[in-house]
Amino acid sequence: MYRSLLLALLLLLPIGAQAATAEQLPTIDDYVAGMQTETGYFSFYYDNNNDRVLLQVPKNTTQFILQTSLPWGLGSNDIGLDRGQLGDTRLAAFEQHGQRVLLRQFNTEFRANTDNAAERASIDQAFADSVLWGFDAVAASDAYLLIDYTPYLLSDVHGVSQSLAASQQGQYRVDSSRSAVYLARSKAFPKNTELEAMLTFVGEASGQYVRDVAANADAITLHLHHSFIELPDDNYSPRRFMTNSGFWSVGYQDYAAPLGEPLRQQFIPRHRLQKKDPLASTSEAVQPIIYYLDAGVPEPVKGALLDGAKWWNQAFTAIGYRDAFQVKVLPADADPMDVRYNVIQWVHRATRGWSYGSSIIDPRTGEIIKGHVTLGSLRIRQDMAIAQALLSPFSSAKSEQQLKQAIEQMALARIRQLSAHEIGHTLGIAHNFAASVSDRASVMDYPHPLVSIDTDGSLSLAQAYDSGMGVWDKQVIAYGYSDFGVISDETALLKRILRESKALGLQFISDADARPLSGAHPDAHLWDNGSDAVTELERVLAVRDVALAQFGLDTLPADQPVSRLRQLLVPIYLLHRYQTEATAKMLGGFDYSYAVKGDDLSKVGAVNARQQRLALQQLKQTLSVEVLKLPSSIEKLLLPHAYGDRANRENFNGRMGLVPDPVSMAEVGAQLTAQSVFNSARLNRLAWQHQQDDGVPAPSMVADTLLTVNDLEQSALSQRIHFVVLNALVEVLDDNSLAPEVRASLWRYLTQYQQRLNKNDDYQGYIQQQLGAYLDGGEWSVNYTPRAIPPGSPI
Repeated sequence: MYRSLLLALLLLLPIGAQAATAEQLPTIDDYVAGMQTETGYFSFYYDNNNDRVLLQVPKNTTQFILQTSLPWGLGSNDIGLDRGQLGDTRLAAFEQHGQRVLLRQFNTEFRANTDNAAERASIDQAFADSVLWGFDAVAASDAYLLIDYTPYLLSDVHGVSQSLAASQQGQYRVDSSRSAVYLARSKAFPKNTELEAMLTFVGEASGQYVRDVAANADAITLHLHHSFIELPDDNYSPRRFMTNSGFWSVGYQDYAAPLGEPLRQQFIPRHRLQKKDPLASTSEAVQPIIYYLDAGVPEPVKGALLDGAKWWNQAFTAIGYRDAFQVKVLPADADPMDVRYNVIQWVHRATRGWSYGSSIIDPRTGEIIKGHVTLGSLRIRQDMAIAQALLSPFSSAKSEQQLKQAIEQMALARIRQLSAHEIGHTLGIAHNFAASVSDRASVMDYPHPLVSIDTDGSLSLAQAYDSGMGVWDKQVIAYGYSDFGVISDETALLKRILRESKALGLQFISDADARPLSGAHPDAHLWDNGSDAVTELERVLAVRDVALAQFGLDTLPADQPVSRLRQLLVPIYLLHRYQTEATAKMLGGFDYSYAVKGDDLSKVGAVNARQQRLALQQLKQTLSVEVLKLPSSIEKLLLPHAYGDRANRENFNGRMGLVPDPVSMAEVGAQLTAQSVFNSARLNRLAWQHQQDDGVPAPSMVADTLLTVNDLEQSALSQRIHFVVLNALVEVLDDNSLAPEVRASLWRYLTQYQQRLNKNDDYQGYIQQQLGAYLDGGEWSVNYTPRAIPPGSPI
């Protein structure tokens, strides 16, 4: 009764009296007496008795950047929760509502750049913001409120539970009783505050990946980090995005754009960089870009990473800077997640996986505040294994020490290139998968080791990877980081740089066009070499022949189990895998660029018929028994795994149980070609191009060429290769993306082909029966799943 009466009286009080009552909070000084204090951008206090972080927030709504990250990871490439992984970047503010404080994330995708306040408000009201958390103030001063930030700090802001569920590892939740503030990495500085917590995620592990890496898969303890970052000042000028600049694009929808102008405003992400003397041909930077390398990298890898990172200074020097890009070792007391440091981290996982470059970017302008590179430590060991398999160095007849040195040098050359590549991403630069055809013009391509055959018939790795900045890289840096000084027409100067790139014969084709198996561009590939895909495939197959001929016991050092040859064999047997994909793109290939109005479009069009026919003949070679048959010298050395070793996904998975299966190796090799060629988009393009030029092979001609590579009565190997090709053809016929007229043509071809088969032959009779049932009833009932292709990318 008393409580109800008191509530009624409070409701009758004037609004001002209610507010006054609401502000009867202890002072911040009184509340935090005796607590550990960290003074900075957002000052905070640590309550040791209750393991709480009390954050001091301004009463006025002040925007800042909130960045979350994962400083301690899980160690699984498949799950993707890596040490040092950046999470979401948010434009945020704390807002006071009585004694409540709300953490609001602003919607930066939709804006109205106008002086009209009502127009700006209409956009704010049309597209939702997000309140991330609500806090109760526990103390106050004239300008600040004190909140207990701990509940949000101990929440799953990184989406760890979702990542575990998405990778089918189980359902997990944060257990607050097994979580705590991590004070050692919680600091406050003048322009940023860093908070960290140790979180334990509990659940019932249902996936192998998490069981492979966690100490106890039912209780996974990780660290999550929160960074509060002061907004940069207004002295940064966003730079316009153009489609051929080589940069990524960031931007927003501007609903105040004049009619006739695009809503989408695009600019490039880049670090702030200015000359001390903009008029000088060479000048130091006002503030150089400095990257810090993880001190935990071992030698000689550390030296290689430093060397590769420093290559970028060549590009900045070319545009008139002196020492504008610097690389140092991270100080021992520095936190890699501290936004004041651009960091190159050496990250360990249980299996090899991708490296990547991420950035914290001001969502208002595109200014890069922090670059963060993640380099997977097992990548270099894969390079070492590939080089070992190529050179087979452990022979008394060879200079073993010299070959070992060649292996190490190849791996270190790759790690230099990888360091430069990922830093390029954190400078705002996109992939260029057409650079390899221009004499390896960019570190932003994916390079395959360039292996050559010496005059004595041996293999050489001397030119496996390029060194230094490519000409494309220098052009991209010129676009993004040139200081044009007082010149007002920046757009004209940027267009001039793009014209220079074109005059140098440079192309730019990025991920969306190069990655899909259906890709059409004849020069845009991953992990390829050479100016012509077909010629390079022929050369790579010759290198592969040499590598296989010398592969054997000399590939292994002393006292290693012979069965370890199985894993070393994989990258050599499949040495041609990426060049095969590149050659397949010539079929139905279409040459184009990211053209803008006014560009020369005369070269746009289908790859010429002669090149397509040459590509088809070279692809036919990749399906021949001669290419896919394992040399008998190797076959007799492939043993079941020795006790203490076990099979993993880096090995071929056969159909003969514990015994290595040469026929299934050929099956995998055939699958590489078949899946690249029998793609619905490729076949649809081929059919259309054939109508325009009958010199282009029709889909039925492609099918017949690849199905009749080998004599079907010759061996189990030829039959397995044939079956892989036939199965791929039937599968694409069932793809609803295949054009109906192309399906009709291939259906007619299969009908005729089925009639050509010899029903009295065991294999051909079986295929004839299965094809007949498929053509009559539309169901392919062979109950066949191709063997999985062992991982190749990344290398």
